[in-house]
Amino acid sequence: MSRVAKKPIALPKGIEFNVTAERLTIKGPKGSLSMARPGGVEFKIDNGEIQVAPAAAQNIPLAGTARAIIANMVKGVSEGFERRLDLVGVGYRAAMQGGDLSLSLGFSHPVLFKAPQGVSIETPTQTEIVVKGTDKQQVGEVAAKIRGFRPPEPYKGKGVRYRGERIIQKEAKKA
Repeated sequence: MSRVAKKPIALPKGIEFNVTAERLTIKGPKGSLSMARPGGVEFKIDNGEIQVAPAAAQNIPLAGTARAIIANMVKGVSEGFERRLDLVGVGYRAAMQGGDLSLSLGFSHPVLFKAPQGVSIETPTQTEIVVKGTDKQQVGEVAAKIRGFRPPEPYKGKGVRYRGERIIQKEAKKA
């Protein structure tokens, strides 16, 4: 059996886990998440823990994947996820204009980005962006879209980068 699927998922207090024939739903203080129930995977709730098991031998990899997704959903509705981005470059700035993120990234025009439902964007400083939400996949996707407007370039390192990301700089051409 999958090593990942063997680990039980602890349900913190205030988290509600429901399984129907078609959907899995997890409710908590930060919100509610649901997904289609994966076929070939069984779920059991014992002593505040969720156990995931494959129904057949060919479903072992799917059980590990389902367990990881459910663990991320439990963490999302209890604590939430956040992704931090830094703007590196002269004149690169970020500011919130109502519900939109306005980015000044060296183009002739500001880049406006509207946050999707379920994700909040904050700008604590002009060169820092914080993306928060309950769905890990959606938070990562929004952060990647913002980074995609001006990815870090390898010669000077300017651009939008994830917090802690290291850019390996290339040496400039020599005469």
